[in-house]
Amino acid sequence: MGLRRTGSGTSLPAPATTGIIEYNLAPDDTYPEGGWHANLTVAGTFLSLFFSFGQMNAFGTFQAWYAAHQLQHLPAATISWIGSLQLWMFFFSGAPIGRLFDAYGPKWLMLAGTICYIASMVLTSFCKAYYQYILCQGVLFGLSVGLLFYPSIGSISTYFEKYRATALGVGIAGSSLGGVAYPVMIQGLLECVGFGWGVRIIGLISGVGCIVATLMVSSRSVRRKPGPYFDSKTITDARFLLLAAGGCFVALGFFIPFFYIVEYAKHISIPSHMSFYVLAVLNAGGVLGRIAPAYLSDTIGRFNLLAPAAFLSGLACLAFWLNTETLVALMLFAAVYGFCSGAFITLITPCVAQISDISQIGTRIGMLYSIISIPSLLGGPAAGALLARDHGSYKTMIIFSGVTMMGGSLFILSARLLIDRHLLARV
Repeated sequence: MGLRRTGSGTSLPAPATTGIIEYNLAPDDTYPEGGWHANLTVAGTFLSLFFSFGQMNAFGTFQAWYAAHQLQHLPAATISWIGSLQLWMFFFSGAPIGRLFDAYGPKWLMLAGTICYIASMVLTSFCKAYYQYILCQGVLFGLSVGLLFYPSIGSISTYFEKYRATALGVGIAGSSLGGVAYPVMIQGLLECVGFGWGVRIIGLISGVGCIVATLMVSSRSVRRKPGPYFDSKTITDARFLLLAAGGCFVALGFFIPFFYIVEYAKHISIPSHMSFYVLAVLNAGGVLGRIAPAYLSDTIGRFNLLAPAAFLSGLACLAFWLNTETLVALMLFAAVYGFCSGAFITLITPCVAQISDISQIGTRIGMLYSIISIPSLLGGPAAGALLARDHGSYKTMIIFSGVTMMGGSLFILSARLLIDRHLLARV
């Protein structure tokens, strides 16, 4: 990653910020910008997100399976509530998990996340009724991802400052690589050994991987009492409000391709055994999208890339997905959308840290993720409702996804211009 160690200082360094929560660093060193523990933490984060967020990125595989098997009597909008609740629980849990991380560090939270993860998968394998899938695969699995995601991402930021976006991008890339592997693995196991044993095998293998990741991740923060959930000064900061508004619009359409691209592939007569590879290609594009723009943003500015990433994600839906009728064209859309959406996911966290005072970062990120949790919850079911209203036509749903993301990018651009009106400035 081109990381280097900075010179150590004799005075107490400024608190480190993660974009998730805030820290006081141990007073014996500045940010190391690398080293054994730092790089091991990045590797552990990559592994943690591969098994947790990577599977959440592959929910479209379960969506298509349920529509053809256990929940075939239900409309697509109803089934998508399972995946939407995963996202809502993941985002909404950011604030309380961040506060606990402030007080206790990453290990116990990630261990709890691993236990919840295994329990969720095992219980899902025995589910029969719709409400059981909602509770086990929706709520419990979403919580487990939050318990594994936030502490590992937060720990990276205690080791890096200059190369923070790059290090976060490498760690978060695990979620996209997991999104490549899981659709193929899930579909293969479900067809080979059946739903029950297939899900149990996935859960046990993933659980072992999460245990290894937990042992690898460490933090340099000094434990202290958690900060408040809400800072009243935040509501007077137009930059944060515009960024949050943009994040809400983007989140409303952002996950629709992840949920519905497999079913869309079947809709245009792509064979079932090939349709799941489209989701894998989408996530493969996200691997590069999470690393390359993050590395570039450390040089040219995070906001300078965040707004274009959101705009191009929406444009890809309107320019590519809306007119796609062949497997090759759909694969091209998946790769382009994966790259652009991956950049957005990686860059939004450092952007919030950039416009926040040290004492407000933890509260602001918790607020942002809680706010975004609502449109993330509603986006999938809204898309399913549009699909049902149009009697199986995907056109309105795709337009909805693209327009909301492009609209959100305008709010983000407005926040960037409030920081510096010069378009060529590093922001």
